[in-house]
Amino acid sequence: MIARLWHGWTKPENANSYEKLLRTEILPGFDRVGGYNGAYLFREDGETETEFVTLTLFEDLEAVRRFAGENYEAAVVPAEAKKLLSRFDQRSKHYQIVITPA
Repeated sequence: MIARLWHGWTKPENANSYEKLLRTEILPGFDRVGGYNGAYLFREDGETETEFVTLTLFEDLEAVRRFAGENYEAAVVPAEAKKLLSRFDQRSKHYQIVITPA
């Protein structure tokens, strides 16, 4: 299994809207990708910005390519998300999962 890690930051006043967009539109849309196995969403509220970390799980790199395209390390950020983000990683990191919770 492959974990895809990505960070995005919002202004505090956009954080709840961005989280809602992820929960209701963006992440549910990933279900269309064969080999997608769910996601974790992490949030840290700071004084001047809120950081979001998404950890998406895929069966293998081929599934990641079905999601992100041949240049699979490039960030996939829908236009509606870009409007709410103040900055974000341009590239995602990929890790082979070697241990999982029992």
